[in-house]
Amino acid sequence: MDRGGCQMSGGGGSEQPGMISLEDLQSFSEEPLSDSGNGSPKEEAHVVEEGDDRLLHYWQGVARGHQVEVSQDMAEPIQQLASNNEGRSEREQVPFTLLARKEKCGNVLYEKRQYEKGHWACITMHEDTYEQSICYGFMRLMKYICKQNSLGAYLGMTLPILTVVRTNENHSVMSSNVTVGYFLPNEHQIQPPQPTDSEILIEVWPVTTVYARPFGGPTNEVVIINQINTMAELLDPNGLCINDSFIVAGYTNPAHSNRQNEIWFLERP
Repeated sequence: MDRGGCQMSGGGGSEQPGMISLEDLQSFSEEPLSDSGNGSPKEEAHVVEEGDDRLLHYWQGVARGHQVEVSQDMAEPIQQLASNNEGRSEREQVPFTLLARKEKCGNVLYEKRQYEKGHWACITMHEDTYEQSICYGFMRLMKYICKQNSLGAYLGMTLPILTVVRTNENHSVMSSNVTVGYFLPNEHQIQPPQPTDSEILIEVWPVTTVYARPFGGPTNEVVIINQINTMAELLDPNGLCINDSFIVAGYTNPAHSNRQNEIWFLERP
């Protein structure tokens, strides 16, 4: 892995059941904001604005619990993400080939997978906490996904959203630098739309072999360090994997209280 960026390195795809869970957001977007055709354009526009504010205020309330501020300019991307995801039961998955699976008593301990070469949009954050870094990074990527790109169009969500974390040698301390990565949908892989945000980089990640272990709940420094050490004990890699850079794969909204996550170890090339 390139420590200065967010590329994976290492060495057809199975479906992963998780998806970005926007249940809380959709609980608002699924409510009718107006009775179609019953109001004037001016009245309907006012109702839409109120809907935008409801969604924004909801995100702001949730984010405060993570010591994160959601600015007013997030109203449009939040509304657009909710509108485009409304009623969808599936999101495009990052394609991979399942190479092996280790189980115990019917529970998956980890999977070995191969991810193909592809384009990712990445941004590296330097906030005080991991929670703040992933939330702010995800919001920056949301703006890119929701029209702040060279096409001026909604690009579509893919799963998982990845965060690259780095630790010291004995896996006890995390670096403050956290990179958030979004896989470009298949239709944009050949010619990726360019971000208007100069800090978002479009990178080509090579074919990569990872060992992935699922875990639920919130993600913070303590949880991630524990997950890294648990996975290290399971693998006993002995030089098999990169030992100072890891990936947290998120299948749910970063602000969601019951997240669906994985910890990934990267096999050395």
